[in-house]
This record gives sequence, C-alpha cells and structure tokens, in this order.
Amino acid sequence: MKIGLFFGSFNPIHIGHLIIANTMANTTDLEQVWFVVSPQNPFKKTKSLLHEFDRFDMVERAIADNSRLKATNIEFSMPRPSYTIDTLTRLSEKYPQHEFRLIMGEDNLEQFANWKNYEKILEYYGLYVYPRPRALESLIKTHPNVRLVEAPLLDISATFIRDSIRSNRPIRYMVPEAVEEMIHRKKFYL
Repeated sequence: MKIGLFFGSFNPIHIGHLIIANTMANTTDLEQVWFVVSPQNPFKKTKSLLHEFDRFDMVERAIADNSRLKATNIEFSMPRPSYTIDTLTRLSEKYPQHEFRLIMGEDNLEQFANWKNYEKILEYYGLYVYPRPRALESLIKTHPNVRLVEAPLLDISATFIRDSIRSNRPIRYMVPEAVEEMIHRKKFYL
C-alpha cells in the first residue's frame, strides 16, 4: 500500500490539515494518509505544545469517520527531537509491505536542504507537495521524486486558533466539532 505521511505537531489539528490530508488521499495514488504526531519538532519551541497524547487523541477524534486517514504515535518512543529520516526508516522497518511518501507544504521546501539526510528522503521516499501562501521558489520542486499536488490554498494557523481560545473567541469551523468539544472540556490552551 502506498501511504502518505503527514508530519506535524497538530497543536491542535485543524480543518486545514484535514482538507490537505483528504485531498492527498482522494486525488493522488496514495491509498491512505497517516498523521505522524510529532512530540517535538526540531525547528519549533515546545513552550506552547500540548502533551503529545492529548494532541494524538485530538487527531484520532478528528479523523474517526474517515478510513483513508490514520494517526500514528511512532515518534513517541523515538529519541527527541525526532528527525523525519529516522521516522521514515523506523516505519519502513516496521511496515515493509508499505511504500511511504512524505507530504509537505511548499513553504517547507525552502529549508528542506537543512533537514537531516534530506537527499535520502528524496531518493528513497519522495515528496508530495501542496501549495502554501507566500511560498518561495525552490530548486527541489524540480526533483523527479517531488510531486506537486493541486490542493486548496488555506492559511489557517494553529497559533491563531490557540490565541482565539485564550481570548475567548470562537473556533467553530476551524477545528472539527469533536476537537472543539475536547479543547473546551479539558480547558486546553488556556
């Protein structure tokens, strides 16, 4: 099975993430998209990061009704910070019957050459790239293992959602109902 891996902190998962994942699962040759919930992104501060198990639970609630979308907590048991190549290697060892591809926003291509073993990611896994607002041009876009995928241009940010929660502004329609309910019930991001 060909599986797209959508990495992120998902702090919280929002409608933009879900639209991208659903677009990848339904308009490409990917049979499933797995959300790889990262406990710690090497490029982000962890200060405002909700506990990984809570973020994983929100992802599972958000995708519960879609059999083409899955969540994985594979990075929870790996050294931190987790590097994408190490996770890809671990997944390939654990699921040798699957073929994995990395899903990423076009805005990440600019820094992609700074990623650990980025050449191996390109060579052995390849990228499925969705458009992002204000993305800069990158030579990596022309690599034969990079596939550009037409998807809605969304500029929804988890930071905006967290700020809205702290300011007591509604987040309805930005996150799935089940996620909104969990955020309010557990008083996340306050």
